[in-house]
Amino acid sequence: MSSITTKSSQIQVIAYGEAGFKEESIIEPEQAKKYLQRWPVTWVNVDGPMNAQLATEVGTMFGAHPLALEDAIQLRERAKVDIYGRHHFIVARMVVPGENIETEQISIFMGENFVLTFQEQPGGDCLQPVRDRIRRGVDDLDKHGPPYLVYAMLDSIVDAYFPLLERYGEKLEGLEDDIIVRPMNETVNEIHAVKRDLLILRRSIWPMRDVLHTLLHDSITFTDEELRFYLRDCYDHTLRVIEMIETDRELCSDMMSFYLSSISNRTNEVMKVLAIISTIFMPLTFVAGIYGMNFNTEKSPWNMPELNWYYGYPFALIVMALFVVVMLIFFRLRKWL
Repeated sequence: MSSITTKSSQIQVIAYGEAGFKEESIIEPEQAKKYLQRWPVTWVNVDGPMNAQLATEVGTMFGAHPLALEDAIQLRERAKVDIYGRHHFIVARMVVPGENIETEQISIFMGENFVLTFQEQPGGDCLQPVRDRIRRGVDDLDKHGPPYLVYAMLDSIVDAYFPLLERYGEKLEGLEDDIIVRPMNETVNEIHAVKRDLLILRRSIWPMRDVLHTLLHDSITFTDEELRFYLRDCYDHTLRVIEMIETDRELCSDMMSFYLSSISNRTNEVMKVLAIISTIFMPLTFVAGIYGMNFNTEKSPWNMPELNWYYGYPFALIVMALFVVVMLIFFRLRKWL
């Protein structure tokens, strides 16, 4: 299948039904009309840098509301759903595969026999499992209409968060071990980076809960009981993702508190050692200070007579050593050592 670029964007059409499927890249939006007339469900995906003129042309052809088109072009919307009669406009945030955490907006227009999607960036996305299901025809996706396709997209978008969160969970476990063994500033920087990424994910997935709640309770299109089972399952997955994000964020906060506590404990241990050393040397300094006054022993017999004593210097050292021993025994009895 060739990849044909239209005004810096790619238009891909996947039309399917019980009779099979047809997949093609098209040049002009008008070429999609023939699929709308022949196939029960037509999925038109506009992939790449958002082109306002192309988006307006494609959206108008499918009867999209002008306000919904404006939101799709702006690329600054949080996840939401707007219902225009039997047409639905859904905005979601997809996780972009890569080393750095990024999300992109996907705008979904759903009508009676079509699904129109606008993706913010070209390249890989998390909707490949949906395409593979259509190509294989291994489940009931080809027997249901556009609402089931929209569910499959939303479910794939939500499930794409799980591998990423598992990776962050493993990273936090390693950082926790580093904090316990050797707390360093670099570890704190990594924790801050993880917490910032989790905040991005939280802002992306949190509104999705409201989207699925609206589709379950306020939409007249998603009324099929079996489809509602699937939507509830997707809703549960969203809640699990939110809980995992909140748990990891709390873990980051706990790790920061533990790091600060470890640094404080290390500082206290250092200060404790220095205080003990200073305390031990206080009497030694006192003794050395006394014998450093240099009174003249010839003027008075009271002027340090031990200075002329044969054992005076060893006696002073023994006194100092006794001070040290006595203080160490005292510290040990008080459990300060």
